Parts: sequence; C-alpha cells; structure tokens
Amino acid sequence: MIQGYLKILRRKNFVFLWISQIIAQFGDRLTQMALIGLVYRINPGSSIGLAKMFSLAIIPVFLISPISGVYVDRWDKRKTMYASDFLRSLFIFLIPIAVSRFHSIPLVYFLIFLSFCVGRFFIPAKMAVIPSLVEKEDFFMANSLVSVTATIAAVLGFGFGGMIVEKWGVEQAFYINAFTFVISGILISAMRMPGKAKFDPKDILELGKDAIIKAKNSFVYEIHEGIKYILSSKETLYAAKVQFILFALIGSLYTVFIVFIQQTLSTGTFALGWLAVGSGAGLFLGSLLYGKIGANVPIRKTINLSLLSSSLYLIAFVVLLKFYPYKIFAFISCFILGLVASPVVIAVNTLIHNESEDKFWGRIFSSLEIIIHIAFIIFMFIASYLAEKFSPFTIIIAVSIITMVLSFVFLREKPDA
Repeated sequence: MIQGYLKILRRKNFVFLWISQIIAQFGDRLTQMALIGLVYRINPGSSIGLAKMFSLAIIPVFLISPISGVYVDRWDKRKTMYASDFLRSLFIFLIPIAVSRFHSIPLVYFLIFLSFCVGRFFIPAKMAVIPSLVEKEDFFMANSLVSVTATIAAVLGFGFGGMIVEKWGVEQAFYINAFTFVISGILISAMRMPGKAKFDPKDILELGKDAIIKAKNSFVYEIHEGIKYILSSKETLYAAKVQFILFALIGSLYTVFIVFIQQTLSTGTFALGWLAVGSGAGLFLGSLLYGKIGANVPIRKTINLSLLSSSLYLIAFVVLLKFYPYKIFAFISCFILGLVASPVVIAVNTLIHNESEDKFWGRIFSSLEIIIHIAFIIFMFIASYLAEKFSPFTIIIAVSIITMVLSFVFLREKPDA
C-alpha cells in the first residue's frame, strides 16, 4: 500500500491537488469554528442562531448541486477549481469586515451562503479531474489518499480552529481561512493539464437554462426511481429508515450539543474543537476496527446495536458531564462515542450495496442524499427551537431515548429471508 501511495505522489500535478485539499479542508473546519465563535459572541447559548448559520451550508446542496455538474463538464476543471478557491477566499475575507465595520449579520449570512454555493462547483470539478492526474490502476489509491488525508486535516482543523478562535478571535480566524483558500488556489493554478476547455460568458445563461430544465427533469425522475427501488426491498427500505433516523439524530443534536458543551464547560470554541478531534479519532479508529471484524457480524445487528449503544452512552455522558464538568472526561467520552457510533454509516452503505444492483446505486444514493439532508435540516431547527424553550440537556436526553426506542423496534424486525 505504501508503494502505491509513493507511486502517485511522484506525479507533480496530483501532489499540487492533494496538498491544496489538505490546506482547504483545514480551512473549511476553521470556518465552522469561526462561525460557532461568531454566534457565541453575538448570541451566546442560542441553538437557533447556530441552526440558521449551519443551514446556509446545506441549502446550496439542494440549489446548486443539481446544476453544477453541467457547468463543470463544459468548463476547464482546473480553472473552475482555482476560481472557486479565490472566490471563497474573497467571501470569507469580507465576513469579518461585515461584522466589525458594518455590523450586519444579514450580510454575513449572505457571504457565507455565497461561499458554500461556490464550493458546490469545486467538489464535482475535483472528483472529475482526479482520473486525469493518475493512471487508471491508481484511481483507488488516489481517492483513498485524498479522502484519508482530508479527513485528518479536517479533524485537526476543528482542534486548532477552536484554539485559534479562542486565542486570537473570530476575525483573525476568518482571515486565516481566507488565506488557506488563496494557497489552495495557487497550488491548483500551478497544475498543468492537457486539453483546456474554453470559457464563454454566454455559457452562464445558456447552460443555466438548459441545466435547470435537465436538472429538474432528471432530479424528479431519478429521485422517483430511487425511492421506488428503495421501497421495493425490505432491506433497502430498512437502510433508508436508518439513514433518515441517523441524520435526524445528528441534526437534532448538532447545534444543541454545541450549546450544551459551551454552557457546561464555560467555553466558546476551544474545548469544542478538541472534542471534535476526539470524536473524529474515535470514528476513524472505529471504522478501521469494523473493517476488520465487521464481516463476522450480521449487518442489521451491527446497525441496531451501534445505534442502541451510542444512545445509551450519550445519556450517560451528558448526565455525568453535567455534574462533573471536566474537559478531559469530555474528550475521552467523545472518543468512545465516535468509536461506538462508527459502524452505522459503513454498515448501512454496505447493506444497500449488498441488496441492490449496481445500475441503481446512483439513483439510490442520490435519493438518500436528499433524504438525509432534509432530515438533518428539519430536525436541526426543531431541536434548536425546543432547546430555546426547555434546555439543551433535556433535548439531548429526549433524542437519545427516542433513538433507543427505535433501536429496540428495529431489533425486533426480521430481515428478508
């Protein structure tokens, strides 16, 4: 495996893309910590404030993703990537100016929204350009290296991002993040690739009209076909239900858990960043362990027991932390929580692959992508609103109990023979 990585790292163009993504992923997580710090400063303890801020990262998935691929296929992918990076750098750079000079939160929301909209063009361009940077037999190794190192950079971005926001302030964090996108853009612009597509300003309108029509028709058709196929099998229906519940659970806890930690540990972002590192390390190690032993355990049993144990442990974690607010205990608990919860997503995706035909995977996963984002954003706002009425601690306990009940129900269901 090491030899395979070394082989692709000899390719200069791939190395430029790889390093740029490590830097950009770090910057992305720094942005998230800066946004948490901004909400904490403007409206401390507000779950709704966090929900509004984070929803701006999700809405572009519905608005931009269905049409971005049409443009990416027509435009020069290298230019699309570095233009995206430079534009994101500009938007992020303007955020602290909007806060300090104009005191305009709506303008901050608008800049964040624009940044994530532009980012939706970068993602398909990056995935489309990788095959042109390495040999066909190295596709898996290239994607694996980009994925693993980006995950590590993202986890570290949370940790150091929390530290930067706490020590240097929200404004400095945004400026540093803007700089990371500049560096990423410069590295990508240094790539040399054959076959340059010509950009025509008319493409924006002409392709836009065509893309919207095609995306609308394709979106409705693909989602309809995907959902129909999901409903045709008891196992794929079960996987869809688990995915919905999992992301409804994550959405319900996302902002509420942040506020709970801030209130319990009396911290803005510092402790939050390192708790994210702990949970990320747990998820990573748990995924490796599950990859080694998961084949010996029935998939349904793995999913149900992981959901059940995660919800039980979460209850114990928040109850103990409420009475014993120690940062080291919180870090260790987040690591264990990540370890216990890690098999769920892997097992669900494996179940779908096992129970469906490869020609339907695109439609199924596209449908699930829409389902989980809808679940996340809806339940994030519901839980955030309820946390304002009751308390984050109460909501976490309630969500955990509901998940436990659903896990017991799923345990009683019998799989298809």
